[in-house]
Amino acid sequence: MQSETKKSCLSRLNRIEGQVRGLAKMVDGDRYCIDVVNQVQAVIAALKKVEGAILNDHIAHCVEHAIRSGDKRAQREKVAELVSTLARARGE
Repeated sequence: MQSETKKSCLSRLNRIEGQVRGLAKMVDGDRYCIDVVNQVQAVIAALKKVEGAILNDHIAHCVEHAIRSGDKRAQREKVAELVSTLARARGE
């Protein structure tokens, strides 16, 4: 992972960690269900941003490297793992 992506993702993940702790406090404090659900959705959206940044980094570096290498096996492997990961993310 590129250092800038890593730094950005770690920063976002630290904020998400704080959000999740806040969610636990909301549940423990019997907060209004919709308020809790709204915060859960915010955490999910934040995680999707991290996921997107990591996937972009992977495509821009790992997949691109396999393509430039000319190694057909490595190319197929990188594309297959990417397709598999995206399929799982869609629940397939």
